[in-house]
Amino acid sequence: MKIFVKAKPGAKAEKMEKIDDSHFTVSVKEPPIQGMANLAIIKVFAEYFGVAPSNVKIVSG
Repeated sequence: MKIFVKAKPGAKAEKMEKIDDSHFTVSVKEPPIQGMANLAIIKVFAEYFGVAPSNVKIVSG
């Protein structure tokens, strides 16, 4: 499954908004430094879909 995400790192609160079946907007508190925001986004999606974080992969971005 491929999902397109608009990431908003450094947000005041974590938030995930589903736009349609394959597009999401995700806000995470972590800054975009050394992959911290990417790891937070992976954790948010793993929780949302009920899978292990190791099963979520960022392909680009």
